[in-house]
Amino acid sequence: MHQPGIEPGANGEALWLKFQLGTTHLSSAELLWLGSEGGSGSGKMTVPIFRASVPKSHPLLIHSLSSALPLTDEASKKKRLLSCCASSELNPVRPELTFCVGTHLIPHPNKVEKGGEDAFFVSSYNGGIIAVADGVSGWAEQDVDPSLFPKELMANVSCLVGDEEQVNNNPQILIGKAHAATFSTGSATVIVAMLERNGILKIANVGDCGLKVIREGKINFSTSPQEHYFDCPYQLSSEAVSQTYLDAMVSSIELMEGDTIVTGSDGLFDNVFDHEIVSTLAGYRDVAEAAKALANLASNHSLDSNFDSPYSMEARSRGFEAPLWKKILGMKLTGGKPDDITVIVGQVVSL
Repeated sequence: MHQPGIEPGANGEALWLKFQLGTTHLSSAELLWLGSEGGSGSGKMTVPIFRASVPKSHPLLIHSLSSALPLTDEASKKKRLLSCCASSELNPVRPELTFCVGTHLIPHPNKVEKGGEDAFFVSSYNGGIIAVADGVSGWAEQDVDPSLFPKELMANVSCLVGDEEQVNNNPQILIGKAHAATFSTGSATVIVAMLERNGILKIANVGDCGLKVIREGKINFSTSPQEHYFDCPYQLSSEAVSQTYLDAMVSSIELMEGDTIVTGSDGLFDNVFDHEIVSTLAGYRDVAEAAKALANLASNHSLDSNFDSPYSMEARSRGFEAPLWKKILGMKLTGGKPDDITVIVGQVVSL
C-alpha cells in the first residue's frame, strides 16, 4: 500500500479466537487477525486456523481466514443470511441490533509468505465492532517490516475496546488511545466502526480504508478517503509528524435490520466498483462466502492489466498517463492495483 506511514508489532501468527461470558450478553466473541506465515501454491494465503479459548459451556469453534463470526449467542443459532427476516410488524418496539460477520483476507502476491500487511479486528462488544488497519509498504525501503505497526495497532484496539472510562464507545477516541499505545516503527491507515444496540453505527477513519452500507440493493452510505495527494493517504505513524485521531473523518448512520456493511482496506475499493459490490452481495446468502467472493473479485481485478479499475480511472483523472509503449499503440492507462485485500461483510440482525 502507498507511500510511507507506520505499523504495529506482533508475530505473524493467527491469534486466539476468544469467547467469554459478558456482563450484558450471554456471550461475546472477538476475532483478531494479525496475519499468518505461509501461502498456497495459488498465491493466496493458506487458510489459518483460529484456535478457540472458550468457557466450558460453549462448544469449540474454529474460524479460518474466510470465516463467519456470529456476534451473539442467539445469532449463532440462526442461519447466517445476507437477506434476513425483518422484525414483526406487530411489534412496535425497535429490536436491538448487532452484526453477523464474515471475513476474508488475500495478501499481495509478493507478501503471501508473511501474510500481508493488513490487520483486522471484529468484536461483539455492545452492538459490534469492526476495525481494519492497512500497513504502509514504503517502510520496507527503510528495512522496516510494514506489517508490524497495523498489527500492534489492532491488538491495542482489541485491548481497549471495552474500556468505557477511556473510550466511551467513541471510535475516534479508540483510535487515539490505540495509536498512543503503539510503539512499532511504521504507519497505517485505519477505520473503526462501532455499532450501538439502538442501531447507530459510529465510524472514524484515517486514510483510505473504507466502509459502505448497502440497503435494499443500493449503496446507502460510503466513507470518503483522505489523502495528501494521489496514492498517499492520511496515516497514523510512529513519526512525530503525522496524522492523529483528531484528523479522523467521523460519521454516523442509523442502521436497519437487513442492512449489509462492507468494510475493507483500499485493496478492495481500488479494484472493485460499487455496482460490483452490490451485485456480488446479491449472489450470496452467507456472509463468509460473500466476503470471500468480494476478496477474490478484487484479487482478480488487481492482477488484470486490461481491467479499467477504480484505481486506474482515478490515476487518469489526476493526469497520470500510460507507459510510452501503450501510448504508441493508442492504449490508455488501465489495470488493477496489486495489494493486500481485506474484506469484512457484516449483516445487521436483531438480538
